[in-house]
Amino acid sequence: MRWDGQRTDAEAEQALPGLSGLIRSVRSPDFAGVTFHEVHARSVLNKVPGASRVPFGWTVNPYRGCSHACVYCFARNTHTYLDLDAGEDFNSQVVVKVNAAEVLAAQLRRPGWTREHVAMGTNTDPYQRAEGRYELMPGIIRALAGSGTPFSILTKGTVLSRDLPLLASVNAEVPVGIGVSLALLDRGLQRRLEPGTPSPRARLDLVRRVRDAGLPCGVFIAPVLPGLTDSAEALDGLLAAVADAGATGATVIPLHLRPGTREWFARWLAAEHPDLVPRYRQLYARGSYLGTAYRRWLSARVTPLLRRHGLAPRSGGEERGVPGDEEPPWPGGAAPGRAATEKGEQMTLL
Repeated sequence: MRWDGQRTDAEAEQALPGLSGLIRSVRSPDFAGVTFHEVHARSVLNKVPGASRVPFGWTVNPYRGCSHACVYCFARNTHTYLDLDAGEDFNSQVVVKVNAAEVLAAQLRRPGWTREHVAMGTNTDPYQRAEGRYELMPGIIRALAGSGTPFSILTKGTVLSRDLPLLASVNAEVPVGIGVSLALLDRGLQRRLEPGTPSPRARLDLVRRVRDAGLPCGVFIAPVLPGLTDSAEALDGLLAAVADAGATGATVIPLHLRPGTREWFARWLAAEHPDLVPRYRQLYARGSYLGTAYRRWLSARVTPLLRRHGLAPRSGGEERGVPGDEEPPWPGGAAPGRAATEKGEQMTLL
């Protein structure tokens, strides 16, 4: 890979006015169309705002932006904080915190650190393809385990397989939770929705490898897209495959469309499935989240399927596996959260 000799210049600095600590910007033929902006971060341990209802208080995100390029990614709008757009820039301008492990280790050594749960994969995927090059996660995992801090990881990235021996080893020291995100089995639709992700079969194989390593592995059936992946046949087939892979649980989460994601998804929907546009306008007329009627309908469809395949939650109500405006539970011990709800915004889908 041709990474050396690509120093940051004034033009790159001007192109990223929201980005501090920039060392260099890197392109490689192995990542066509993607630029990696290597930065020295001053902090990587992020406190979750008190208004959030996620079951963890801290997160670590070694990357910003994601080459998975999922059309529906809820984190897209975070790229606008860097004066980049939530669409193609999110897919192709990836920030890499190259000193993440060292900075995290220093933060965890502070006297005030109380070893609260740390969640990863809550914004962008820590095991996206770039992790195969930068190898930031082993150092992060060692820093967390060495400080006695429990943690969890949510990913679509099969690069996690590389770190399974390490994860199994540190699981003897601190609780480790693993979650794999998988929205569908249809390979054609997956390529259009998630063009940079491993195939559904590769992710099912990842679940098997995690379980073979002696670690728990929950699966997020997420997101469920109305009219595209919410049929009984599609959900039954997906849950059957998840159960066959040995998952320790499954959580079904319907699509939510926050600002930034909403506009990007709307363009995709109009181009790929124009017949569904009127339905989506109706379903998301009041904001980012689907209404109670759809969630109840989906729960009624999903609940017996979860039971049939041995994936139903051991406690909680019938709708626990189909969250709405509340934060979802996460089988591995955490959930992909949001800093605040946006229940009241009025937006036009198209």
